[in-house]
Amino acid sequence: MKTAVLIPCLNEEEAITKVVQDFVEQLPGCVVYVYDNGSTDRTIEVAKAAGAVVASEKRRGKGNVVSRMFADVDADIYVLVDGDDTYEATAAPAMVERLLSNNLDMVVGIRDHKDEDEAYRSGHQTGNAIFNKFLGMIFEKTFTDIFSGYRVFSRRFVKSFPCLSRGFEIEMEMSIHSITARLPVEEMATTYGKRPEGSHSKLNTYRDGMRIFLTMLRLFKHIFPFKFYAGIGAVLAFVSLSLGIPLVGEWLLTGLVPKLPTAVLAASVGVIACLSVAIGIILDCVSRGHMEMRRLEYLNFTSPAVICPDYCVKDYSGGGSVDE
Repeated sequence: MKTAVLIPCLNEEEAITKVVQDFVEQLPGCVVYVYDNGSTDRTIEVAKAAGAVVASEKRRGKGNVVSRMFADVDADIYVLVDGDDTYEATAAPAMVERLLSNNLDMVVGIRDHKDEDEAYRSGHQTGNAIFNKFLGMIFEKTFTDIFSGYRVFSRRFVKSFPCLSRGFEIEMEMSIHSITARLPVEEMATTYGKRPEGSHSKLNTYRDGMRIFLTMLRLFKHIFPFKFYAGIGAVLAFVSLSLGIPLVGEWLLTGLVPKLPTAVLAASVGVIACLSVAIGIILDCVSRGHMEMRRLEYLNFTSPAVICPDYCVKDYSGGGSVDE
């Protein structure tokens, strides 16, 4: 069984040596890959000296780096972790064992922060909680920590994941992909610590928060087009009826339509509402076809049960801590 540890990096000279060495120690026989995203410090040299396989991705953004890593690296089990030494490597063996023993496609490390102010800022906690709730509202399932950067994947998850995001919204896309594809997933609490001196967060709370929100809406439109366009159609129909009903009532009483422009507007909005619902119906059929193709592609890859049968339980229920 081949295990790959994937570490996307940008200016992590101070932390990357410890991250590489810790995961080599905790997962004997693993290969650690560090993908640099344009660092201006000595991250590349330090990572090579620590024993990692180092490559570069010129397109800026964590999503672009993860996309490149998933495409380049061939393994049976993948461990994705940030290069800032905030996630504990000691949790990796248990996460890998959970993935294999329960025949899962993803195990998400829930951030258990001991020092809220320094390790996990209150603004980020609030934003995470809001997005978790919003995800549950529109996709009917959610995670405890959809933005965790510490995850273990099966090969069939990695090689069937479309990876369309460019930035920090990549973790949310992974979560939504697992929900919509109905993949077996579990969560596991891990300690989340503060960054070492000299390491700085690349996350912009407001800019990246808006990008994440827009990406969530885009994925909702792509996966559930009928709900999206039917919702728009319902709003437009309400506007049309609000404008048109008083005019119809006056016409019935007097036989006259004194506000012709309003009548034309109401009728036009009503037509657009009908067209929006029709577009939703058509795109829903297209989306279902795409989901079927992605499911078939996913089934082309070997499950963890076949890769390591000694680990896997015989009575697998597909359970996990993701809300049903």
